[in-house]
Amino acid sequence: MSPLLEIKDLHVSINDKEILKGVNLTINKGEVHALMGPNGNGKSTLAAVIAGKSVFNVTRGEIYYKGKNLFDLPVEERAREGIFIGFQYPIEINGVSMANFMRTSLNEIRKHRGQALLTGAEFLARMEEKKKIVEMTAKLTNRSVNEGFSGGEKKKNEIFQMAMLEPELAVLDETDSGLDIDALRVVASGVNKLRTPDNAMLIITHYQRLLDYIIPDIVHILYEGKIAMSGDKDLAIQLEQNGYEWVRKEIGM
Repeated sequence: MSPLLEIKDLHVSINDKEILKGVNLTINKGEVHALMGPNGNGKSTLAAVIAGKSVFNVTRGEIYYKGKNLFDLPVEERAREGIFIGFQYPIEINGVSMANFMRTSLNEIRKHRGQALLTGAEFLARMEEKKKIVEMTAKLTNRSVNEGFSGGEKKKNEIFQMAMLEPELAVLDETDSGLDIDALRVVASGVNKLRTPDNAMLIITHYQRLLDYIIPDIVHILYEGKIAMSGDKDLAIQLEQNGYEWVRKEIGM
Protein backbone atom coordinates (compact mmCIF):
# COMPACT_ATOMS: atom_id res chain seq x y z
CA MET A 1 0.00 0.00 0.00
CA SER A 2 1.40 3.40 -0.96
CA PRO A 3 1.90 6.10 1.71
CA LEU A 4 -0.86 8.60 2.34
CA LEU A 5 1.67 11.45 2.12
CA GLU A 6 5.18 11.24 0.71
CA ILE A 7 7.53 14.23 0.62
CA LYS A 8 10.75 13.85 -1.35
CA ASP A 9 13.72 16.26 -1.20
CA LEU A 10 11.49 19.32 -0.77
CA HIS A 11 13.20 22.69 -1.16
CA VAL A 12 11.12 25.83 -0.60
CA SER A 13 12.03 29.50 -0.57
CA ILE A 14 10.34 32.86 -0.09
CA ASN A 15 11.76 36.12 -1.42
CA ASP A 16 14.87 34.22 -2.54
CA LYS A 17 15.53 32.96 1.00
CA GLU A 18 15.63 29.17 1.22
CA ILE A 19 13.58 27.86 4.15
CA LEU A 20 13.18 24.14 3.50
CA LYS A 21 16.41 22.56 2.33
CA GLY A 22 15.58 18.98 1.41
CA VAL A 23 12.72 17.65 3.56
CA ASN A 24 11.88 13.95 3.30
CA LEU A 25 8.84 12.63 5.13
CA THR A 26 6.51 9.65 4.73
CA ILE A 27 3.16 9.34 6.53
CA ASN A 28 0.95 6.26 6.33
CA LYS A 29 -2.70 5.85 7.23
CA GLY A 30 -3.26 5.27 10.92
CA GLU A 31 -0.16 7.21 11.96
CA VAL A 32 0.23 10.36 14.03
CA HIS A 33 3.47 12.26 13.42
CA ALA A 34 4.73 15.18 15.51
CA LEU A 35 6.97 17.80 13.93
CA MET A 36 9.04 19.91 16.32
CA GLY A 37 11.72 22.52 15.81
CA PRO A 38 12.78 26.05 16.71
CA ASN A 39 11.11 29.15 15.26
CA GLY A 40 12.06 30.03 11.70
CA ASN A 41 13.11 26.54 10.66
CA GLY A 42 10.20 25.84 8.33
CA LYS A 43 7.50 23.99 10.28
CA SER A 44 4.68 26.36 9.31
CA THR A 45 6.17 26.71 5.83
CA LEU A 46 5.76 22.97 5.33
CA ALA A 47 2.12 23.16 6.43
CA ALA A 48 1.51 26.10 4.08
CA VAL A 49 3.05 24.27 1.12
CA ILE A 50 0.87 21.21 1.77
CA ALA A 51 -2.15 23.52 1.94
CA GLY A 52 -1.18 25.16 -1.35
CA LYS A 53 -0.29 28.67 -0.22
CA SER A 54 1.14 30.36 -3.30
CA VAL A 55 3.49 32.83 -1.58
CA PHE A 56 6.12 30.08 -1.26
CA ASN A 57 8.30 28.97 -4.16
CA VAL A 58 8.98 25.24 -4.45
CA THR A 59 12.39 25.08 -6.12
CA ARG A 60 12.91 21.33 -5.96
CA GLY A 61 11.26 18.17 -4.75
CA GLU A 62 7.90 16.42 -4.85
CA ILE A 63 4.90 15.79 -2.63
CA TYR A 64 2.56 12.88 -3.33
CA TYR A 65 -0.80 12.53 -1.61
CA LYS A 66 -2.65 9.25 -2.14
CA GLY A 67 -0.28 8.67 -5.05
CA LYS A 68 -1.20 11.96 -6.75
CA ASN A 69 1.24 14.81 -7.36
CA LEU A 70 0.03 17.38 -4.84
CA PHE A 71 1.38 20.25 -6.94
CA ASP A 72 -1.09 19.31 -9.70
CA LEU A 73 -4.03 19.93 -7.34
CA PRO A 74 -5.36 23.44 -6.67
CA VAL A 75 -6.11 24.44 -3.08
CA GLU A 76 -9.81 23.60 -3.20
CA GLU A 77 -9.11 20.20 -4.78
CA ARG A 78 -6.71 19.35 -1.96
CA ALA A 79 -9.49 20.05 0.53
CA ARG A 80 -12.00 17.95 -1.41
CA GLU A 81 -9.46 15.12 -1.53
CA GLY A 82 -9.34 15.04 2.25
CA ILE A 83 -6.56 17.38 3.39
CA PHE A 84 -7.35 19.55 6.40
CA ILE A 85 -5.14 22.33 7.75
CA GLY A 86 -5.59 23.53 11.34
CA PHE A 87 -4.12 27.02 11.32
CA GLN A 88 -1.84 28.51 13.95
CA TYR A 89 -3.83 31.75 13.74
CA PRO A 90 -7.40 30.94 12.59
CA ILE A 91 -9.00 33.86 10.78
CA GLU A 92 -12.40 35.42 11.38
CA ILE A 93 -14.98 35.34 8.56
CA ASN A 94 -17.49 38.04 9.38
CA GLY A 95 -21.06 37.53 8.22
CA VAL A 96 -20.67 33.80 7.48
CA SER A 97 -22.29 31.61 10.11
CA MET A 98 -20.51 28.48 11.29
CA ALA A 99 -23.51 26.39 10.27
CA ASN A 100 -23.57 27.70 6.67
CA PHE A 101 -19.80 27.50 6.38
CA MET A 102 -19.67 23.90 7.56
CA ARG A 103 -22.67 22.70 5.57
CA THR A 104 -21.28 24.19 2.35
CA SER A 105 -17.82 22.74 2.99
CA LEU A 106 -19.11 19.31 3.89
CA ASN A 107 -21.46 19.07 0.94
CA GLU A 108 -18.70 20.12 -1.48
CA ILE A 109 -16.62 17.21 -0.24
CA ARG A 110 -19.56 14.82 -0.46
CA LYS A 111 -20.32 15.99 -3.99
CA HIS A 112 -16.67 15.37 -4.96
CA ARG A 113 -16.93 11.82 -3.58
CA GLY A 114 -20.20 11.12 -5.37
CA GLN A 115 -22.14 11.00 -2.09
CA ALA A 116 -25.62 12.37 -1.50
CA LEU A 117 -25.73 15.89 -0.08
CA LEU A 118 -26.85 16.19 3.52
CA THR A 119 -30.32 17.52 4.17
CA GLY A 120 -30.75 20.28 6.71
CA ALA A 121 -31.92 17.81 9.36
CA GLU A 122 -29.04 15.40 8.66
CA PHE A 123 -26.52 18.22 8.86
CA LEU A 124 -27.87 19.55 12.16
CA ALA A 125 -27.83 16.06 13.67
CA ARG A 126 -24.21 15.62 12.59
CA MET A 127 -23.28 19.02 13.98
CA GLU A 128 -24.84 18.22 17.37
CA GLU A 129 -22.91 14.94 17.49
CA LYS A 130 -19.55 16.50 16.59
CA LYS A 131 -19.91 19.49 18.93
CA LYS A 132 -19.62 17.12 21.87
CA ILE A 133 -16.11 16.12 20.82
CA VAL A 134 -14.69 19.54 21.72
CA GLU A 135 -17.40 20.69 24.13
CA MET A 136 -18.64 23.39 21.74
CA THR A 137 -21.72 25.36 22.77
CA ALA A 138 -24.65 26.29 20.56
CA LYS A 139 -23.78 29.94 21.14
CA LEU A 140 -20.43 29.51 19.37
CA THR A 141 -21.72 27.48 16.43
CA ASN A 142 -24.48 29.99 15.76
CA ARG A 143 -22.03 32.88 15.37
CA SER A 144 -19.93 33.89 12.38
CA VAL A 145 -16.78 31.86 11.83
CA ASN A 146 -14.39 32.67 14.70
CA GLU A 147 -15.93 36.15 15.13
CA GLY A 148 -15.21 37.35 18.65
CA PHE A 149 -13.88 33.94 19.67
CA SER A 150 -11.11 33.72 22.25
CA GLY A 151 -7.87 32.00 21.27
CA GLY A 152 -8.99 28.78 22.94
CA GLU A 153 -12.41 28.91 21.28
CA LYS A 154 -10.81 29.35 17.88
CA LYS A 155 -8.65 26.27 18.41
CA LYS A 156 -11.65 24.25 19.60
CA ASN A 157 -13.47 25.43 16.51
CA GLU A 158 -10.63 24.14 14.30
CA ILE A 159 -10.98 20.66 15.82
CA PHE A 160 -14.77 20.86 15.52
CA GLN A 161 -14.37 21.59 11.80
CA MET A 162 -11.99 18.65 11.53
CA ALA A 163 -14.56 16.42 13.22
CA MET A 164 -17.27 17.56 10.80
CA LEU A 165 -15.17 17.08 7.65
CA GLU A 166 -13.45 13.81 8.66
CA PRO A 167 -10.28 14.42 6.61
CA GLU A 168 -7.88 11.66 5.63
CA LEU A 169 -4.88 13.88 6.40
CA ALA A 170 -4.95 16.57 9.08
CA VAL A 171 -2.05 18.99 9.48
CA LEU A 172 -2.39 20.84 12.79
CA ASP A 173 -0.07 23.84 12.94
CA GLU A 174 0.66 24.72 16.59
CA THR A 175 -2.85 23.91 17.74
CA ASP A 176 -1.60 24.18 21.33
CA SER A 177 -0.32 27.74 20.90
CA GLY A 178 -1.86 30.08 23.49
CA LEU A 179 -4.04 27.44 25.15
CA ASP A 180 -4.43 27.20 28.90
CA ILE A 181 -4.31 23.74 30.45
CA ASP A 182 -8.09 23.19 30.34
CA ALA A 183 -8.41 24.20 26.69
CA LEU A 184 -5.36 22.10 25.84
CA ARG A 185 -6.98 19.07 27.44
CA VAL A 186 -10.22 19.57 25.50
CA VAL A 187 -8.48 20.11 22.17
CA ALA A 188 -6.14 17.15 22.66
CA SER A 189 -9.03 14.92 23.71
CA GLY A 190 -10.88 15.93 20.55
CA VAL A 191 -7.88 15.09 18.37
CA ASN A 192 -7.52 11.69 20.05
CA LYS A 193 -11.18 10.88 19.45
CA LEU A 194 -10.69 11.57 15.74
CA ARG A 195 -7.77 9.17 15.29
CA THR A 196 -8.72 6.17 13.13
CA PRO A 197 -6.87 3.48 11.15
CA ASP A 198 -7.98 5.26 7.96
CA ASN A 199 -6.63 8.74 8.63
CA ALA A 200 -3.32 10.33 9.58
CA MET A 201 -2.20 13.48 11.37
CA LEU A 202 0.84 15.71 11.29
CA ILE A 203 0.97 17.73 14.50
CA ILE A 204 3.31 20.72 14.48
CA THR A 205 4.28 21.92 17.94
CA HIS A 206 7.02 23.63 19.93
CA TYR A 207 6.26 21.92 23.19
CA GLN A 208 6.33 18.40 24.52
CA ARG A 209 3.34 19.16 26.79
CA LEU A 210 0.86 18.58 23.92
CA LEU A 211 2.45 15.19 23.33
CA ASP A 212 1.63 14.20 26.92
CA TYR A 213 -1.99 14.13 25.72
CA ILE A 214 -1.61 13.14 22.06
CA ILE A 215 0.89 10.28 21.89
CA PRO A 216 2.58 10.35 18.46
CA ASP A 217 3.81 7.28 16.63
CA ILE A 218 6.80 9.19 15.27
CA VAL A 219 8.46 12.46 16.30
CA HIS A 220 10.54 14.49 13.84
CA ILE A 221 12.80 17.43 14.59
CA LEU A 222 13.03 20.01 11.81
CA TYR A 223 16.30 21.88 12.16
CA GLU A 224 18.01 24.20 9.68
CA GLY A 225 15.43 23.37 7.02
CA LYS A 226 15.79 19.58 7.18
CA ILE A 227 14.43 16.77 9.30
CA ALA A 228 17.49 16.24 11.46
CA MET A 229 16.21 13.51 13.76
CA SER A 230 13.26 11.10 13.96
CA GLY A 231 12.22 8.74 16.72
CA ASP A 232 9.41 7.68 19.02
CA LYS A 233 7.72 9.82 21.69
CA ASP A 234 10.86 9.67 23.84
CA LEU A 235 12.62 11.92 21.34
CA ALA A 236 10.28 14.76 22.33
CA ILE A 237 11.14 14.20 26.00
CA GLN A 238 14.86 14.29 25.21
CA LEU A 239 14.37 17.51 23.30
CA GLU A 240 12.47 19.06 26.20
CA GLN A 241 15.26 18.14 28.58
CA ASN A 242 18.25 19.06 26.40
CA GLY A 243 17.10 21.81 24.01
CA TYR A 244 18.07 22.44 20.41
CA GLU A 245 21.74 22.87 21.21
CA TRP A 246 21.70 19.13 21.89
CA VAL A 247 20.23 18.53 18.42
CA ARG A 248 22.93 20.65 16.82
CA LYS A 249 25.65 18.65 18.55
CA GLU A 250 24.02 15.31 17.78
CA ILE A 251 23.91 16.01 14.05
CA GLY A 252 27.38 17.52 14.04
CA MET A 253 26.52 21.10 13.12
